[in-house]
Amino acid sequence: MPALVAAGFALSLVNASCGGRADALRESDGSPAAISSPATPAPPETDCPCPRPSRPLPEPDAWIPRAPDRLAPALDVTTRSLRVAIDRWTTEGDVSSGGAPPDVQLLALYQQRIYRMLARDPALAREVVARLSASVAREARINVAAGSDLLSLASPVTSPGLIRTQLPEPPGVLLGFYREAENRFGVAWQVLAAVNYTESKFGRVVSASSAGAQGPMQFIPSTWAAYGLGGDVHDPHDAILGAANYLHASGAPADYRVALYHYNPVPEYVDAVMRYARQMTRDPRTFYAYYNWQVFVLTEHGDLRLTGPGSLTSAILARLLGPKDKRAERNECSCDKKRDVLPQPKARNIVSPRPSETHQHHGEAPVHDRRGFPEDRGF
Repeated sequence: MPALVAAGFALSLVNASCGGRADALRESDGSPAAISSPATPAPPETDCPCPRPSRPLPEPDAWIPRAPDRLAPALDVTTRSLRVAIDRWTTEGDVSSGGAPPDVQLLALYQQRIYRMLARDPALAREVVARLSASVAREARINVAAGSDLLSLASPVTSPGLIRTQLPEPPGVLLGFYREAENRFGVAWQVLAAVNYTESKFGRVVSASSAGAQGPMQFIPSTWAAYGLGGDVHDPHDAILGAANYLHASGAPADYRVALYHYNPVPEYVDAVMRYARQMTRDPRTFYAYYNWQVFVLTEHGDLRLTGPGSLTSAILARLLGPKDKRAERNECSCDKKRDVLPQPKARNIVSPRPSETHQHHGEAPVHDRRGFPEDRGF
């Protein structure tokens, strides 16, 4: 029966997508800043008027097939359908007011959950990517690699109920902040968006990290005092401008990798941010997909989703999974059906050297003293 369910879902989404390929933006040898920012991430031209979905969308906890010959069509169709839904949202809706429509949210969540599965299983990922259409395969390779980078830095969280979340600013508003910062400091909006996504899922996570980093762009107080331009570290606009200021002082746009290494001195972090930025440069619609990817935390029992359709709120988590609640030890609660739980990956410690003195730029901006990925921020 699960195979029939997956097949039915894939067929329903195929009927909703025309299969047109996005015109990829030209990539300049890994430097997103070489790409000029359009006034609006415009959808690609297409001769096919895509119909609206006529079948049910995936539920928040929809079953994901593990067989490559079933998983590949599910990912391919989900991605194509998500592109159509994003095109419709950005042309017929208002991306600067409120959240995404339900079809975008549900398709993006299903896509994210598939990529999290593939990021944990390189062998499965290779088999699935080999079966994807060309345009989806290229995106998939980037997302799997970036996800693997970040998951390799994650450690289990003992008290997920202590992680506070909120709704992010609308994507159109954030995009305006990125472009303002790009115009002022020369840092590509795609890089700023990738940092914002990686650090706090676009501001969804509001708790300070264990290292004391704060705000949607995760600044430690001393760095914010030097580069925050006198703003509020918790304000998305101020935080994005501060991040652009810091990255520019650290070498961007001349050398994004060195600048990002100053931001967080971990090679896997730098690789992940660059990959996400590159994908948004190729297809700006990906920004809206990433915007609708949700906050997951790794617990001793697997993944736990904190935001998005059908998720547990922080208040409920605090009661159900607090450190004194024995049900956390048994992985039980009254809302189990609303949780996404996957086997946890093997965490590994990353030790990275600081960049050499020859890599310092613009007054030798200091390196953030927060090695590793902040596991208490969600990932």
